[in-house]
Amino acid sequence: MQYGTKTKQDIINQKMTEGGLSQTALADTLGVSKEAVSQWLNHKSFPRPSKLLQLGKLFSLSYDELVCTDDSMEPIVAFRKMRGTKTKDHHIEKAREIGRFLKNLTPFLPFDQFEMPPFLKSPVNDYEYLQKVAQKVRQDINLEAEATVDFQHLIRRFNELQTVLIPVLWGDKKRHENALHIFLPDSKTTWVYLNLDVNIHDFKFWMAHELGHSLTPNLTGEEAEDFADAFAGALLFPQAKSELAYREISAMDTHSKRINKLLKLAERETISPYTIHLQLQAYAKHHAKPLLELEKIDGAITNFNKQYPKVSKLLFHADAEIKAADYIHCITETFDTSIFDVLRKYIKEHHKGPGIIQAILDMPLLDARSIYAELT
Repeated sequence: MQYGTKTKQDIINQKMTEGGLSQTALADTLGVSKEAVSQWLNHKSFPRPSKLLQLGKLFSLSYDELVCTDDSMEPIVAFRKMRGTKTKDHHIEKAREIGRFLKNLTPFLPFDQFEMPPFLKSPVNDYEYLQKVAQKVRQDINLEAEATVDFQHLIRRFNELQTVLIPVLWGDKKRHENALHIFLPDSKTTWVYLNLDVNIHDFKFWMAHELGHSLTPNLTGEEAEDFADAFAGALLFPQAKSELAYREISAMDTHSKRINKLLKLAERETISPYTIHLQLQAYAKHHAKPLLELEKIDGAITNFNKQYPKVSKLLFHADAEIKAADYIHCITETFDTSIFDVLRKYIKEHHKGPGIIQAILDMPLLDARSIYAELT
């Protein structure tokens, strides 16, 4: 069935009987054709999310009561959340719905369908293990232990792992997530949404975080988030860097000198001072050394972040509305992503409208229409 799901026919038929509704009456109530209702009940098609919601309200049924799903093939989702937000059921279901739409794009991906990307066999959130994994990833992208990971290193590794990057403009404070990871078990494909409306130092960490998810697609929930965070820190500021920085900072005699050194390191690495601070403390704890005392570090990090623009500002160099053509070209070239080429091929072959752009990029319909016009 479409998207790997189907409506629970017996329950719906029972509710229709109890309410004295024929297929024609149900169709009129929902504003669809009788043929559409017939196809739903015979598992030949699946209601759009808005119609499924109407169906649930009409019969007082939850999503789980309405829909049969093959859990083993359901999209596996993970969020890099906005600070202070909580992941709720509707966030998860919305992300899974995007994943179901993404399933339609998999035949158009440019990756080798006969070779699966490498995954970590038994990932654990252990300092020594994380350092070994970070070292291996650095070797894979031809980086020495003390070299700086840049954005192109991460992008190249995503491509090697057959991960589709989807950079989006989701605003800075309007959403639950700043990044979204979707793994489709049936095709073993990974899709990573990256919000461009964030500080550049946070953005690199989130990219590394999502790379951690790409290496561990079967981890879920808090276990997955904790591992991805720990991996990102180890990759961006590994033990070799932490050892040198810890030695230099611990030798300084004032808190202000220590914080200034931390901020300079963050500027050099293009990562948050908070990330470096956590890695220094993890290094100290693992090697039984005193933890660094850094007074007023939170305020210093806040002021540090205020100095730098969002990634979207750096990419598009303007406060004016971003044109669809510029967005497509810039994203494709900067992130070496195939997402727009894949969408173009899918739209052409299946004669889809702008609604598919709206659903997959999770954006307003007006913006989706602009992008659709450029792709067609």
